Amino acid sequence: MTEPSVWQKRIAGEWHGRPSLFDATGTWCGFEEIRRSSDFVDGVTTYRMDGGLIGGGPLAGQFRLGAPFSFGVVDSDQNRVYTGPDFFGTGQPYGGFVDSHYYGPGWQVDLFTWNQVLPDGETQVYSSVLHQGWSVVGCFNGLYTRVPSEVDALIEAETRNGPVPYILPTKESGAFAGELELWGSDQKLRGTVSASLALDPIDLLRTRRTISWRGAGLDRSFTVETRRDGNRLFFEGPEAWGNAIGFGRASFQSVHLTDVGKIRGREFSIDASPGMSAGTRLAVVYELFDGGQLDSVLHGLLEWHS
Repeated sequence: MTEPSVWQKRIAGEWHGRPSLFDATGTWCGFEEIRRSSDFVDGVTTYRMDGGLIGGGPLAGQFRLGAPFSFGVVDSDQNRVYTGPDFFGTGQPYGGFVDSHYYGPGWQVDLFTWNQVLPDGETQVYSSVLHQGWSVVGCFNGLYTRVPSEVDALIEAETRNGPVPYILPTKESGAFAGELELWGSDQKLRGTVSASLALDPIDLLRTRRTISWRGAGLDRSFTVETRRDGNRLFFEGPEAWGNAIGFGRASFQSVHLTDVGKIRGREFSIDASPGMSAGTRLAVVYELFDGGQLDSVLHGLLEWHS
């Protein structure tokens, strides 16, 4: 391969962030001070990750870096293969989003990593849900930038906002709305979808959510009563059922519709800060399934309108 892939070009450069570490229950444990970069030289792509853990509690011994990580990549916009020595697995890009699943011998965990480049092209929403077998043992998530002049401000904001829990407005009706990209399971762009996540609070712990998607052959709307219990959400019908768990500002959901449709998603509150604020943006990724088979990936940025 003489030229890097489209995804490799999209993520070129050095990215700086301070993602938060959470344990399996969603309890905030500390920060990971990280610099990530990748380069494409003579047809070979290499990823590098350097930094250290701040805090971490009982997880510190497992997730503190003993040395910088690096791993080779078979660069492709289809299946990106991570060839070690520090990570082994694959990733599949869908435009500005990549779904990666790999194993890290140094951390001794299996990682489900979702990396979403926002429309500005300079900000990434990153999460890695960490597994031992099928059991979740923790999660890293946060924002990254590759703009040198914005690094200090981002690190300061991540320090303040990283532990903030995912809580959407509980007394104000409105909707998160925007244009999302829909990518088929074949990793080809199907088109643009007008999306809305409307919220009608019932009380401080229950909200009626109506999700609407229109465009690119996707025409679906469903309403579900959502109940919050701490950092957990429960979707309790009438048109969808499931649950979610929050790791700070990121809420990871599994939703079963009343036909064969299923949704595996992540909603990340970009502007979440201490205190109650409705003016946040949501970076969303929804993987849409037809039964047990992936049909498409819907992702992008939604903004709040009251």
